[in-house]
Amino acid sequence: MVDPFTPLLGQPQAVTLLRQAVEKDCIAPAYLFVGPEGVGRGLAARCFLELLCCQPSPRQPHPSVSQVQSQLRQGNHPDVLWVEPTYQIQNRRIPARQAIAEGVKPKTPPQIRLEQIRDISRFLSRSPLSAPRNLVVIEQAERMAEGAANGLLKTLEEPGQATLILLAPTLESVLPTIVSRCQRIPFYRLPEPIVSQILSQNLSPDLSPDLSQNGQTALRNPAIVKMAEGSPGEAIACARWLESLPEDLMHLAEAPPRTPRSALTIAKQMAKDLDLEAQIWFLGYLQHAYWNHFHNPALIERLEKARFQLQRSVNPRLVWEVLLLELV
Repeated sequence: MVDPFTPLLGQPQAVTLLRQAVEKDCIAPAYLFVGPEGVGRGLAARCFLELLCCQPSPRQPHPSVSQVQSQLRQGNHPDVLWVEPTYQIQNRRIPARQAIAEGVKPKTPPQIRLEQIRDISRFLSRSPLSAPRNLVVIEQAERMAEGAANGLLKTLEEPGQATLILLAPTLESVLPTIVSRCQRIPFYRLPEPIVSQILSQNLSPDLSPDLSQNGQTALRNPAIVKMAEGSPGEAIACARWLESLPEDLMHLAEAPPRTPRSALTIAKQMAKDLDLEAQIWFLGYLQHAYWNHFHNPALIERLEKARFQLQRSVNPRLVWEVLLLELV
């Protein structure tokens, strides 16, 4: 059997802990994969699921590795339940990915809801059909509503023939009573060479976001790798931001405007074409790009001041006008 953890780079401690749990037959009823977004927690969960599902069981003494891989890839393994935050829209629970695909823009963040915890309980109430145990992954566990978190405690106390995997950015983002019931698996930010290797090799399904040619080019941009701060997932997010920017605004990343008139024109377009979140992101990108070009601390401080002002809801067009006129 090919090692399912092969695609997971730069997280040797997590791989060792998970592999030893299976080798020593000491699989915990619940795990908390804790670490920054985009460093491999979701990929590690998929690798661990594959390893667990390929273990022999009374129902399937000789599991087919290729069949398990296919079922996990298509999301239809009978003994695996993957839970993610949802929006409540017109009496429908819509996962965040589906909402993005449908162009839905809810006013509140997605949550893990009490109804989803009840779904988990019902799923775990039956015996596994082929794998040695039922398996549940809760993505973005820090987004559990209070009722959902309290409901999960009962499940963690008596999970039955099952293992739950919770993904969260920090220990503090999850209830202490939940943390105490899980075995912690730490994940860390990666060195830049590893980030670059992951992006170039594109080993993970998580890192196949169907970016445009501009987006793929952006992944080789040194400023993007710097902004990612050791997170390949964050690099993908930055590339998405970059490919969404109007092409004429991208010239600003190469150099500040040369005349007051062009500065005012760019400021007007910036405030008109980009929403506030995109403007804040772009200022962060300009900081990295300008540092690579000019190595001017005063320039970087001015960009940070503008970013701070946008975060404090100062009029965006005014912020850009003042900033760009000062840079002429």
